[in-house]
Amino acid sequence: MSAGRARLRRTAALLLLAAAFQAGPAHAQPQAQPHTQTQVKALNDSKGVITWGASADHLGDGVADRSYRLIVHTSVAGTDLRIRLSNAFGDRPLTFDDVYAGVQQSGAALVPGSNRRLTFGGAKSVTIPAGEVVYSDPLSGKVPAATNLVVSIHTPDAAGPATGHGMAMQTSYATQGDHTGEEGATAWTDTTGSWYYLDAVSVRPKAGIGAVVTLGDSITDGWASTSDLNRRWPDYLARRLQRADTAVKGVANEGISGNKVLADGAGQSALNRLQRDVLSQPGVRTVFLFEGVNDIKAHSGVTAQDMIAGYREIIERAHAAGKCVVGATVGPFKGWSEWDPAAEALRQDVNQFIRDSGEFDAVTDFDHILRSPYDHERILPFFDGGDHLHPNDKGMAAMADAVDLKSLDCGK
Repeated sequence: MSAGRARLRRTAALLLLAAAFQAGPAHAQPQAQPHTQTQVKALNDSKGVITWGASADHLGDGVADRSYRLIVHTSVAGTDLRIRLSNAFGDRPLTFDDVYAGVQQSGAALVPGSNRRLTFGGAKSVTIPAGEVVYSDPLSGKVPAATNLVVSIHTPDAAGPATGHGMAMQTSYATQGDHTGEEGATAWTDTTGSWYYLDAVSVRPKAGIGAVVTLGDSITDGWASTSDLNRRWPDYLARRLQRADTAVKGVANEGISGNKVLADGAGQSALNRLQRDVLSQPGVRTVFLFEGVNDIKAHSGVTAQDMIAGYREIIERAHAAGKCVVGATVGPFKGWSEWDPAAEALRQDVNQFIRDSGEFDAVTDFDHILRSPYDHERILPFFDGGDHLHPNDKGMAAMADAVDLKSLDCGK
């Protein structure tokens, strides 16, 4: 595509007009009950499909009269864009009085004419109770795939625990005062590597299109990949899906660095956040489960049977919601400080279940892809991001290439 055509495509991407379509808040458990499964109702939009997502977590304290300009990368194309704002970890109501969506030109600057106001139940302002989320009204207009969408939000009264996603691997912007309606970058002098309050974006694609949600830890979150270039393995997967003849086009990355299957800590456990981060998202066909190394290397007394029980619960709950579940084997990490023969034995037992139990709808063998042929307990040096656990960009691409795209739509 020529540079001129690309600019025209970006300019036309979000000619969005507010639609009179009410979306009420949906309940999520507050931080005070971190060991309870968080319950968020699915968006009541049978045509909606998630095009971007990031797992919510506690993110420091909120700052009053603060604006955030958040850069997110779409996967599936569609119309009628909606965003989901989260106060899941807040301890008090939180108001957003101005929210806009546009297309990134460069840095904090937007493509001229692309910045459009988002509304909530027809109003420009919305207050979200503690522990809840809210969806915006849909905005008419086309949103292309693989586009850097810019969501600008202002919170006049933020205080107490803030909700967001800490390790974005993407530069976003912040400023004091309300500059959300401005398309220029002048006021946006602060940068941030986190996403505040925004945890999902959905669109309405053409009929029959669905999404996959990748549920994982720091490897899925993108640690050791190159920031600002969308080189996490789910990003590479999204690019493959856009080129492929498949009904699954949307990809939502629900990884949290340090996350575990069984125990809360770095974010709520996969079990406790499954409903909010995965099952409540619109248009999801498949849960791609790649998690367990943090449980294994923590040496907390977790056994293979404990891990298997956790995997089985995720499978059962996803199947009950009508979703497929693809399981991925846990990759090698010899050379990481917490590795020892006991942890390696546990990893092998867990991987045997993932490969051979037949309880997943499909399996992707990331262990086989990432390991060195000369030492199966170590990551291949060509794929090693430097710490012997996290893959680099080449490793991320190899992981995405290993996924059988047909397995992402099992028709359950």
